[in-house]
Amino acid sequence: MPYASSHRAWCRLPADGRAAAYHARMTSPPRILLVEDDTTLRESVAVALRGEGYEVVAAADGAQGTDQVDAFRPDLAILDVRLPGGPDGLELARTIRARGDAPIIFVTALGDEGDRLAGFEAGGDDYVTKPFSTPELLARVQALLRRAGRLESQAWQIDDLVVDEAARTAVRDGVPVELTRTEFDLLITLGRNIGTVVSKSRLLALVWGFESYDENLVEVHISALRRKLEAQGTRLIHTVRGVGYVLRG
Repeated sequence: MPYASSHRAWCRLPADGRAAAYHARMTSPPRILLVEDDTTLRESVAVALRGEGYEVVAAADGAQGTDQVDAFRPDLAILDVRLPGGPDGLELARTIRARGDAPIIFVTALGDEGDRLAGFEAGGDDYVTKPFSTPELLARVQALLRRAGRLESQAWQIDDLVVDEAARTAVRDGVPVELTRTEFDLLITLGRNIGTVVSKSRLLALVWGFESYDENLVEVHISALRRKLEAQGTRLIHTVRGVGYVLRG
């Protein structure tokens, strides 16, 4: 039976498969503790995580992060290895690991193999290297939460289009739609905001991770995505001129 979502919230769809978008809310979204001393990076990652529907607490140093381990009880932690103000990321990871088995993603400097190895020894499950793309981090978060059993079903439907985020498949009217990685990322970003206009700048941030500010890049990929989706049915991605795009039936 297909599922539907709104902002990372999932529910079973009616068996009749009628053409509509369905919305539900999880009573307890996954909780993520983010500890990063770079203000710009911390704020941008927190915004992206909240945009996925996660509950996020962001801390600027190890002392703040330690305070939140028991107060917030995170389902997953993202930790910079090198932190000011008390415990570093490695010490914080050991504290988290002593409390339970919440997955830990370390943020390391480019080419710093020593930090990566130390992170794994401290109980880390994965790492990303600065500079990293937002979609890459979100994919790693999703994979670890799914592996830890902290995510529900990740499939949703709008009209005759069924998208399974975990399997990264899209099927329209029973026919598989072959999408590139970027096209699929665009589709699921719009799908997590069904009925809501998403600006080009926000799509750049969520799909390309602030690595490009050329909005023509969004237009080109949206055009390609539309062609593939519309080959099997009516238009689902609509343009709101001067604003952005919206996915609706």
